[in-house]
Amino acid sequence: MALEFLLPVSDKVLAHSALLPEQAIGNKIKVHTQKSGIPPLDGVQLAFLGVHESRNAFEKKPYRLAIDAIRIQWYKLMFGNWNSAVVDLGDVPEGAEVSDTYYVLNQIVSELVTKGIVPIIVGATQDITYPIYRSFDLSGKMVNMVSVDSRFDFGSQDELISSHSYMSKIITEKPNNLFNFSNLGYQSYFNAQEAMDLMDRLFFDAYRLGSLTKDLSVAEPVLRGAHIVGIDARAVRASEMGGGSDFSPNGFDGREICTLSRYAGLSDTVAVFGIFESDNHPQSTQMVAQMIWYFMEGYGFRHPESPLESPDNFIKYTLPFEDRDLVFYKSQFTQRWWVGVSFLETEDNKAAATALLPCTEQDYLAACNHNIPERWFKAQKKGFI
Repeated sequence: MALEFLLPVSDKVLAHSALLPEQAIGNKIKVHTQKSGIPPLDGVQLAFLGVHESRNAFEKKPYRLAIDAIRIQWYKLMFGNWNSAVVDLGDVPEGAEVSDTYYVLNQIVSELVTKGIVPIIVGATQDITYPIYRSFDLSGKMVNMVSVDSRFDFGSQDELISSHSYMSKIITEKPNNLFNFSNLGYQSYFNAQEAMDLMDRLFFDAYRLGSLTKDLSVAEPVLRGAHIVGIDARAVRASEMGGGSDFSPNGFDGREICTLSRYAGLSDTVAVFGIFESDNHPQSTQMVAQMIWYFMEGYGFRHPESPLESPDNFIKYTLPFEDRDLVFYKSQFTQRWWVGVSFLETEDNKAAATALLPCTEQDYLAACNHNIPERWFKAQKKGFI
C-alpha cells in the first residue's frame, strides 16, 4: 500500500492542536501520527495530503513550502455543521527522483479515489497535477479538469514537464482520458496567443478574470461538472496573499477564491481538490486554510441529484429549434440547471444516449432568445450529438 510511504504529522502541529478548543478542526479529525500510525479509513470522506515536491517548478523555489504552517491555521478553524469524516494523512515524501514522488502520489490518490475518499492536496508546485490526473487511468472514465489559474500552463512542445507546462503532457500523452479542460480566471497578458488558439482548437473552456469577477456564479456549473479541481494560489491577487514576489497585483480576492472553493466542494463529481504554488507568508497560510474550510463546507452540503435518475424532482423545459429540441432541467430543491445533450450514434452504440451538461438559468434565458450556450456547442464538437 502506497499509504505506508506517508510521513506523519509533526509533533509541532500536534502540540498546537492540543491547545485548541474542542470545536476546532484539529480536535474533530483523525490524524496520522508517529505514535498511532495511519488512522482507519473506513467511513472517511475527506483526506488532507501535503506534497513538498518542487524540483519541477518553472521558477525554482528558494524555500520549502511550510505545509505545517497551513495545517496549524487550518486546525484552528471551527468545524462546521457537517457530518463529514475527515483525516489528515500527513505528507508525501520527496523521492530520490521527481518521478518517484509522482509515482507515490499517483498510487495514493488512486487508492483514496477508489475508496470514495476525496483528497484535499496542498502542493508546493502545480506540476503534481499530472500524476493526480494519471491516477484516474484505471477507472476507464473520461476526466473533466478545472484549473483556477492566471495561465493555461501549456508551455512549449519540447519543454520538460514543469509547473508551467504540465498541461502539454496531459493532452499529448496516452492514454488520453481528458474529456474537457476548463480554465477559470486567466489573464491575457500572461498567455501567448498560440495558447489561446490551442484552447479554441481543442474546444476547451476559458473564462477571463474580468468576466468572472463580474458574475462569479458563471463558474458554478463549470465546477459542478469537474472531477479534478486545482487552484494555483498565484491566481489570487498579491495583496490577499501577503505580497509575495510570485504573485500579481491582479487576481481573485479572498472572498472570490473561497466562493470558488465552496462551489468545488458542492459538486458531487469533484473527486480531487488541490491548492498549489502558495507562499510561506502568514497571510498566505491563512488564506489557503480558509479555502480548504470552504471546500469542506461545500462538501458538507453536497446534494447529489440527476434529472435522468429522479425526473419528478425537476422541471423540464423544451425549446424547439429548427434541427433539434433543446431540453433544460431545473432542480426544484437546489434551483440548479442542466441542459440535455445526446451522444452521437456509432457502430458500437446504435442508440443515442442522453447526457447532461451543467448550466445556469441565464443559459436557459439566452436559449429562449435563440442563443445556444457556447459550452453546449463545444460539447457537441467533442463527441456529443
